[in-house]
Amino acid sequence: MKLIVGLGNPGKKYEKTRHNLGFAVLDALLQKLTPVEKTVWKEDKKSNSLIAKISNLVLAKPRTFVNRSGVAIKKLTRHYTLDPKGLFIVHDDLDLPLGKIKIRKGGGSGGHKGVDSIIKELGTPDFVRFRLGIGHPGPGSSEKEVEGYVLSPFGRGEKDEARRMVKKTVEAIKIALEGGIEQAMSRINQ
Repeated sequence: MKLIVGLGNPGKKYEKTRHNLGFAVLDALLQKLTPVEKTVWKEDKKSNSLIAKISNLVLAKPRTFVNRSGVAIKKLTRHYTLDPKGLFIVHDDLDLPLGKIKIRKGGGSGGHKGVDSIIKELGTPDFVRFRLGIGHPGPGSSEKEVEGYVLSPFGRGEKDEARRMVKKTVEAIKIALEGGIEQAMSRINQ
């Protein structure tokens, strides 16, 4: 079984922000993997997540804020008795230019507070990350400026690139599911 989790903040206020790219990818992935009439997210109160099950695949959107994602993910991995190595996390990344996708196995959080939370709660960094570049507000930006940037929607000239990145990430996940993570990494990480 595989668990694919998209990181994002719950609520309409955050829906189209850079920080919610993980949710956008999971919505697109669910539509790609299931017939339109079956693309339904269901509330799972035990894990505080929206989930969708497709045979041996579970998609999840935690209802916690990004910085506390690990709490929901720990509950999900326990409920499905899943080794973290079978976990895919999809999240935004300030260190990558807009549109760039990197797939990585294990390692540190790179300063991403949601990934920090997951590592802390699971007690291991051994899971796969699909890192989606959102760019950076600029060198010397304060923590408040960075926070405002990730919680802002894509600008007019950025929306098309963000849509292409979501579509490409869905394809990368499909490659990883069908041919393995190494194949996806060799095709995407260039």
